Amino acid sequence: MSEPRICLAAVVGPHGVRGLVRIKAFTEDPESVAAYGPLSDEAGARQYTLRLKGQVKGLLLAEVEGVRDRDAAEALRGLRLYVPRSALPPPEDPEEFYHADLIGLRVETAEGTDLGRVVAVQDFGAGDLLEIEGEDGSRSHLPFTRQVVPQVDLAAGRLVAEPPEAVTAASDDGTGTGQEGDGRA
Repeated sequence: MSEPRICLAAVVGPHGVRGLVRIKAFTEDPESVAAYGPLSDEAGARQYTLRLKGQVKGLLLAEVEGVRDRDAAEALRGLRLYVPRSALPPPEDPEEFYHADLIGLRVETAEGTDLGRVVAVQDFGAGDLLEIEGEDGSRSHLPFTRQVVPQVDLAAGRLVAEPPEAVTAASDDGTGTGQEGDGRA
């Protein structure tokens, strides 16, 4: 199995006629997107070296090595830029995690009941949610908070969760809705 890859940015489109591109960075510090060495496409087949040139309207402006005109820059529109997970430093705070490190972890209760595996980390505006897939293929979401997920053990490949009752009820009744008979969530 190849090393996990982390998406750091995406090319939004060209800027001007000399080959600059506008980039949406997904890093905490947008300008650090170019600090991890060459970026690559999702497959890792092609590498891109960026030189940051500034910012415009919340996006980075960058020169991509080998891209000299607007047509070549336009061809990169939508390109997602990745680095190997090993290129990123460990989080400074032991309470912070890269989403990629959480995906694939087993999810268990403190009593050892298997709830499934983390298949995605989502944020719809109210904080991170762990998307959990049970053995039966059902999916549920857990808020990624200290109260609901008191323990993350990356070395053991698991996290301990204390799911809210609605999630437990959804798992028990098989509906995956979190609703209990009266139509209320």
